Formats: sequence, C-alpha cells, structure tokens
Amino acid sequence: MAGESMRCTVCGYVHVGGELPACCPVCGVGQELFEAEEVSSIAVPGSPARAWRCLICDYLHEGAAPPEACPVCGAGPDQFEAVYGQGGEPETADSGATIVIVGAGIAGISAAAAARETNPAARILVVGREPELPYYRINLTRYLAGELTSEQLSLHPAGWYEERRIELRPSVEVTAINAAARSIRLGTGETVSYDRLILTLGAHSFVPPVAGIDKAGVMTLRTYRDACALLEKAGRGAGCVVIGGGVLGLETAAALAGRGARVTVIESFDWLLPRQLNPAAGKRLATYVEKLGIRLLCGVRLQKLAGENKVSGVVLETGETLPADLVIFAAGVRCNNALARQANLEVHDGILVDNRMQTSIDDIFAAGDVAEHQGVLYGAWLPAQQQGKVAGVNAAGGSSRFPGLPRSNILKVLDVDLFSIGNVHPADGSYQVFEDSADEHYALFVFRNSTLAGAVLLGDTSLSARLKELIENRTSCSTILHGVRNGAELRRRLLSAGRS
Repeated sequence: MAGESMRCTVCGYVHVGGELPACCPVCGVGQELFEAEEVSSIAVPGSPARAWRCLICDYLHEGAAPPEACPVCGAGPDQFEAVYGQGGEPETADSGATIVIVGAGIAGISAAAAARETNPAARILVVGREPELPYYRINLTRYLAGELTSEQLSLHPAGWYEERRIELRPSVEVTAINAAARSIRLGTGETVSYDRLILTLGAHSFVPPVAGIDKAGVMTLRTYRDACALLEKAGRGAGCVVIGGGVLGLETAAALAGRGARVTVIESFDWLLPRQLNPAAGKRLATYVEKLGIRLLCGVRLQKLAGENKVSGVVLETGETLPADLVIFAAGVRCNNALARQANLEVHDGILVDNRMQTSIDDIFAAGDVAEHQGVLYGAWLPAQQQGKVAGVNAAGGSSRFPGLPRSNILKVLDVDLFSIGNVHPADGSYQVFEDSADEHYALFVFRNSTLAGAVLLGDTSLSARLKELIENRTSCSTILHGVRNGAELRRRLLSAGRS
C-alpha cells in the first residue's frame, strides 16, 4: 500500500510506498517474502525525489533522476530508489545548535546527514579517529579480495561534506567528555563545546589474551589500514591462520585464499557459525569453504603463538604447531564504551539508549555498534544506519523513533544463503526435530508443544518469512505436523501453507 514500508525478509531491502515490485530488486525473491515494517527514520514520499539511493551499495546520488550507473558498484538506474525529504518542520529545531558527532562510520555519517536535513542552520562537526574519508567498513573483505578499489570504499566524496556544511575532522582522538560543561577534549589539546553530542564510537576487534599476541605478524581486520597491511603481507604462498569461523573469519579467509595465500581457519567450536547453525548445517557449510582450498580445523583451541619477535606458528592445546607467516584474529568485537563510562553514562555491554537513541544524559545520543537498545547490540550495517538517522534527527531538534528492527538472522557467507532463527540447539527430548537434507539445500525445524521453536535454512531460504511469522506469532502447527513423516514432507507442507 502507498505510504507503507515493506521489508524483504531475505536481504533486508526496504520498499517505501507504492506497489511492491514483482520481485525484490536486490536479491530477486517474490512478493510473498516481504512483510510490513515500521521504520520511523524512512520517510514516506510526499514531494519530488531529491536523491536516489543505490539498492546494492547504498551510494546516494543527488538529483531529480538516478545516474546511468552507480559510480561505486556499477548498478544500473533501475537499481536505485527515490529518497524523499522528511516532510514538515522539526518540532523544536534550534537553529544555532552545535551538534558534535564522535565517530565517522555509517552511524555517524547517517546522523550528520539527518541532522543537516532536519536543521539547515546548525553547526555539525564529525570527529573521526581514522585518516581516510568515511568508508564502507562492511566492504573491507571485498577490498581485500580485489573486488573493489580504495576509491570505491568511500561512503561519499569530500565534496559531499562540503556541500552540506558538515565539518569533518579526521585523524582526531576524543580523550574525554565533560557532560556537565557540554564539551569534549581532543587529543590535540583542544576543547570543543556542544549543544548535543552523538556518540557513534563503534567497536574494536577482540583478541583473546594468549601468549604471543604482541608479535609482529599478528593482525585483525577492522579498518582500512588493517586491510592494506594484510594486502602487503599476505602475498601468494604466504601461510595465514585465521582465528574464528564466523562470517568475518570466513570472508577474510576466502579473500586471502583467492590471492594465493595458504589459509587455515581455526574454530574452537566443533562446527562453523556455532551460534547461528546446528552441527549438521555448520558442517555442510564447511564443504563450501574447503572447496575454496581453505583448511578447516574445528573443535580445537589456541594455546599460544610461536616465534621470537615475529610470529612463526600457532600452537594448539593438543601440542600441534601450525606454521604461520600471519595470524589474523576474527573472534568478534567489543564496544568502544570507555569514553561513555568515564562520562558516567549508563553502560551495560553498550551505551544504553531509548527509542530516541537518547542516553541517560538528555543531550547525549548514541547509535551504531556502541548503542544497546532494549537489550540488543545489533552490530550490523542496517540498524547502525537507521539508528544514526534517528539520533541525528532528534539531536537537531526533530522527532524520530527507532522501534527496533527484526533480529534478522539471514546471512550470506561465501555466496551461500543462510537463515537461522530461534532455538536451533534443543536441550532435551521434549523437542521435535526434523531435518531435510538434499544436494542443494539443508533445513532444520525444531518444534516444542506443536509450536515452532527454531529453524535453520541453508542454500534455499524461501521459507524464511513463513518461519519467522510462525515463531513471532507463536502459531500452533499441530495441523501441519499431524502425520508428518520426515523433514522433506514437513518442508513441503510449510511451503504449501505459506502460499494459501
């Protein structure tokens, strides 16, 4: 319906207003896999489009019509959607306000853009630690794989910030926040005052405290400079050990293997993606990884790193040593919340925020990887972007809400579609478990008291919207389950019920 936001449950694309396309313009699934969604920071069309957003890479093109080709990813004009203004005047816009944003990732830049849209007269300052123009962090593995150039990583060209009068201060560290005085202290010694502060501090790679992590050749992949260092050192024939069998670890391993490095992935659990997948699905995913020439070691633990000043190998708890020229840790991230704690903001794992992205101090907002909303640390691109928009609007004197996004468990790893939801690790015999395993797909369905408790889809995720609906609505599946003999039959019944 016009004015309604509809979200693709497979890839997350949001269609705003008008009739749904015959298929998702991003991933190609049909209309039946869209669901209604209220995302307050996405505006409803009410005036001529002023910009166009690429559905593939989120590049924003200013103008009345889309470009002939996206300058970032090359998508054609049919892969752009119109972007409309927020509409209406902000409720209490303070034209002389100074808004300072700490952090120049997608949350910070989205906040700056939304703040400028809401309040044309405000001073907007973005302070970032890295020297580069703000870039697509999620594309670092694509850059590592040679699929993108460094220029294509940038969110916007330098002129974009100048046109919007957004002051960008790269290579600057914020050392302290004085909430009482409404000021921040920079590593340069300067003190900058603010009327509203937005913290988009992001996260850092977690490196476990094992012996030898201070040796040369021990690396992470979180920044552009990390990627450049890996490209310099991980040449053809280099021995690389990646610690961590999650999405980042697998994508990093695939990129390095594609460049001719000899790659081993170590995962302490017995299978890959242990939080999202059950053992059978994780082990099936392993076959895709091994086809890329990557060696997998699951169910093993790291004891220490060998070598003098430079790492020469990884020593496992079994005593085995794996030779290594480089060791790359991809074992998760931790929020950068030290500044917030020092400023006496309420912090749990992340900075606690409400639906306005407001922290425990009224004139300070937070968004992105560092923000904890209703107990959730999303750690994903789309929520960071939407949270940044909401924080920017509210900091500029407008009114916007972040109601939360569905906790999407849809992943794409090494071009393999995965869907995981709910409890995929049943604890006892009170659960009914069905599996459907075929050459091109795998499915797991977990029921308790005739209600779907969890599911995994690998290869074919066409049932994802139906399964999500069943779990969220706690729908009784007794009719579907009656007389079902195996997972393949159950899958057919679920598909049939979803179409009716």
